[in-house]
Amino acid sequence: MERFVFLIVACAFALLASNITSTASATIVEHSFFVKNLTVNRLCNEQVITAVNGSLPGPTLLVKEGDKLVVHVFNESPYNVTIHWHGVLQLLSAWADGPAYVTQCPIQPGQSYTYKFKIIGQEGTLWWHAHFSWLRATVYGALLIRPRSGQYSYPFSTKPYKEIPILLGEWWNANVVDVENEGLLSGLPPNNSDAYTINGLPGDLYPCSENQTYRLNVVRGKTYMLRIINAALNNQLFYKIANHNMTVVAIDAGYTQPYFTDVVVVAPGHTTDVLVTFDQPIGSYYMAARPYASTVPAIDFANTTTRGLIVYEGDTSSTSPPMPELPDFADTPTAHKFYTNLTGLAGGPHWVPVPLDVDEHMFVTIGVNLELCNTCAGGQRLSASMNNESFDFPSTLSMLEAFANNVSGIYTTDFPDEPPVRFDYTNLTFINDPDLIFTQKSTKAKKLKFNSTVEMVLQNTAFIGIENHPIHIHGFNFHVLAQGFGNYDVVNGPKSFNLVNPQIRNTVAVPVGGWAVVRFQANNPGVWLVHCHLDVHLPWGLAMAFEVENGPTPSSTLPPPPADLPKC
Repeated sequence: MERFVFLIVACAFALLASNITSTASATIVEHSFFVKNLTVNRLCNEQVITAVNGSLPGPTLLVKEGDKLVVHVFNESPYNVTIHWHGVLQLLSAWADGPAYVTQCPIQPGQSYTYKFKIIGQEGTLWWHAHFSWLRATVYGALLIRPRSGQYSYPFSTKPYKEIPILLGEWWNANVVDVENEGLLSGLPPNNSDAYTINGLPGDLYPCSENQTYRLNVVRGKTYMLRIINAALNNQLFYKIANHNMTVVAIDAGYTQPYFTDVVVVAPGHTTDVLVTFDQPIGSYYMAARPYASTVPAIDFANTTTRGLIVYEGDTSSTSPPMPELPDFADTPTAHKFYTNLTGLAGGPHWVPVPLDVDEHMFVTIGVNLELCNTCAGGQRLSASMNNESFDFPSTLSMLEAFANNVSGIYTTDFPDEPPVRFDYTNLTFINDPDLIFTQKSTKAKKLKFNSTVEMVLQNTAFIGIENHPIHIHGFNFHVLAQGFGNYDVVNGPKSFNLVNPQIRNTVAVPVGGWAVVRFQANNPGVWLVHCHLDVHLPWGLAMAFEVENGPTPSSTLPPPPADLPKC
């Protein structure tokens, strides 16, 4: 009976039945996360951070498709915390998704919560991170999903000799919770980070960091898979390896047509799997990352570079390793070329064709605004919105609990399908128009019928400035049909849609001063957050939510909450 139920779910979710097994036959992968203070030395400073199991990054979780992951989280830190499993579809397991006050109340200090969910129909690189305040600056780690049929059963001819997670992050010489709170109190942007990191280490371009440079030892002639994750809070990043090229084979745990490149661009939340053959003369070579800073007009950002070393086995050279020539900080053409040249591997493992019949059409403006503030200098503060609705997180009950228990007053389901006013969205002359630039707080979701198909046009706006916004949709993968600059053309835009083999993602980098069109099937009941993955923008309100109704059968209905679900 249990297997029959899962087969029904498989049909409902448009997944191959061969990919679904019963809970009884699934391998259970179990971990314990102890979230607590950790004292580390970085950039000439001793700093207390919040970390998992005493490491930065936290532990790498290795599973196979079809496994059930069970993670016991014990909060021994002084802060509330949740864990989000970024990109995991959470089919009928919305209680494990993790965004604070959306699918759960936070785990309070001294409390615990066990996340339980199955990895269904996904292979590749995902990651996990805190989803409360700015704690994900140091509370994060890799989640690697290998094929069920074997470690190297990949849909590309070259099998990697080894697989190496490359987690790109940010570092502050300060308590990140205090940094965020100080910014929110002032109504201004918070302080920039002091460094970028590779696998938790800043690299030797920063002070006191000669011995804090990530080192990868490789064998000449072998091909490695680098699983690149952008865990940085507020910056997209260019990544290169001196004298070496890369072949992209997957993004956001979805296989791609192999794409040959010398540079990778990753927005916060993105993952990119690349194959690198280390075929250069024996020696050492730098890998490096620095920000893609797209904002116009330009604003202050952390314009530094992190680097690590790739050392060939047998290297005895004393010469300085070559450094890759990274793109300019504002090199939008390079970023756009990379993002738009990726295509999905149609017919590959877990490929989902583009749904052609659309039930819900949404045109959603995104960007940074202002809101009135009696306690702020000048009487106003920075805000952010989607369709001029600035998202305000509830605090007394999670949205998912309100949905499951039919509790009113926590949120409403009237998020608009389009902005209240149509205008020249990317024209910077609107920067001082008070009728357009100001927004107000609300907690609104868009209600969707089970299995309905949703198409969203995500349109950048130029109120305070234009920039590339990485928009993450929880609970779903989506097809990226098209991307472009300027105002989306509702007549000619659809002519550019790739309906054959578009890339499938969970986070799309909406071009600076431009737009992106995504489409997905709402086949998973629950409440799912949609937000900018630049963490500076989330508390400002650049978010909304989807409320997906239960389906018509018990196997398409959200189960009740677990007994240990945290209380507010």
